[in-house]
Order: sequence, then C-alpha cells, then structure tokens
Amino acid sequence: MTEETILVTGAGTGFGKGIVFKLAEQGKSVIAGVEVMSQVSALEKEADDRGVDMQIEKLDVTNPKDRKKAWSWDIDVLVNNAAVKEGGSLVDIPEENLRHQFEVNTFAPVLLTQEFARKMIKKNKGRIVNVSSVSGLMADPLSGPYCGSKFALEAFTESLSKELQEFNIEVATINPGPYLTGFNDREFEAWKNWHEDNSETVFDYENAAFPYEQFDPEEVIDLAVKVILGETKTYRNVIPEAMVPEVKKRRGAVWDKETDDALGQRHEMIEKSYQMKPGTKAE
Repeated sequence: MTEETILVTGAGTGFGKGIVFKLAEQGKSVIAGVEVMSQVSALEKEADDRGVDMQIEKLDVTNPKDRKKAWSWDIDVLVNNAAVKEGGSLVDIPEENLRHQFEVNTFAPVLLTQEFARKMIKKNKGRIVNVSSVSGLMADPLSGPYCGSKFALEAFTESLSKELQEFNIEVATINPGPYLTGFNDREFEAWKNWHEDNSETVFDYENAAFPYEQFDPEEVIDLAVKVILGETKTYRNVIPEAMVPEVKKRRGAVWDKETDDALGQRHEMIEKSYQMKPGTKAE
C-alpha cells in the first residue's frame, strides 16, 4: 500500500509542531509548512536532533505565491492547522486586526484547499482535516474575533464535506478545547499591538487573561494524529471528549436566550477573565 503524504500547515509551533513530529516519529511522510524562514531552520535542527525525517517548507498560508508553490507538492492529506488568535472585544478591536484574524483562520485555509481538492478529485481519493476549535462551536466574550473566524471555518468545512463526498474525499474537523501551548495566553496580549494609545478601550485588557484552566497539549496531538491518518472516522472531534456535554449545552442555550437576559450585569466569563491568571493549568 502506498504511503500517504501529509501536509500540515502552521507546523512551526503549538499543535502543528507536535503533530508533525508525532507523524514523523511513526515513519509517516510529512511536509511541515511553517510561516517564516527562521522556523524552517529551527525545525530542521530539531528534526535532526530528534532523528526524524520530514520535509520542511516555508508556507505562509496568506501568501498567494506560497500557496501556488505548495500546490506543486503531491499530497494525499491536507491538514489546515495554521491560525492566529486576535483577542479583544468586537467593540474595541481595530479593523486591521479583525481582517487579519479572518485572513489567516478562514480565507487562507479555503484558498489553499481549492487546488489540492481539485487534485484529490482527479485521484478520486484524499483527506482534508481542518483544525478548528471548541470556539467554533461556542462563543465567549473578548474572543469574538477568533470565535467568529472558527464559526465560519466550521460552516465552510461542513459545506466542503458535502461537496466532496461523491469524490471519495474524507473531510473532518478537530476541535481542541483550552490547551496550554501559549496560543490562548497570547490572545489576551494581542491588544498591545493595536494602538499607541489604548486608553479609550471599553475593557481593561491589561488586567484580563484567558478565562479557562488549560490542559496538557499532548492529548490533542495523539488524538489528532488518529484523525489525520483516518484511523478515527468521526467528522467532528472535540478534544477533550469531556467537553462535549458543555459544548452541546452552550449551543442549545442560545435558542432560549432573550435579548434582555442579564442586562446591566457583567458576563461571568468577562469577570473570570479579570480573575484568572495567565497559563493556569487544569487540575
């Protein structure tokens, strides 16, 4: 049986980096796409130190030239993992930051997928895995930009799965919860790059933090690899599975929400943001 070649975007840090090393350690054929050249050399050194083989390429998913270069690679599995997290209220976030959020997390994965999907259609087989988030299934205050980009990605992925099923192309999502990779904590530091003067913002970001306790990321990597390799056939994969009831509860609650619910009161998740310390580990 021919070995599948797997392309993982955003492989320079976080989940993506963990995934490509786990795949390489299993002897899989991996292309690690990273955003900038400095990550190429850093990943090459680490791969050499760890004694694993992988192809490492600069792939800024928002760059049309990089996407065109990537389409020359013969792959069987595409993992759209690259993402950024622009935290802050929708009232406060500058237009440039909001647009950047969607360019990276929503538009770029779809545009990168297009030509790869055409090649998979010709082969009559393939697998596309979009790394979304539980934030694509339930929205929190002060995370609206990120949640919005992932909600949109969820819709795009669901449509894509229905469009490609007749061509024998599998499509799945991975929906990680709060994991301690640094990604979530950086979300609540993004405001520092907004303006020279942030004194007019509605919310006090200097004293706010990511409002969830965070888990060890190794769990995501192990389960994500099973989805990527097609060993798990579930379309939606919330990790940890223990969060599934909470996600379903939160989604259902929107149907009963009334416009005047809790008016005049600070939302509990905003209050928790002010109480939480960055990098708080789950027990």
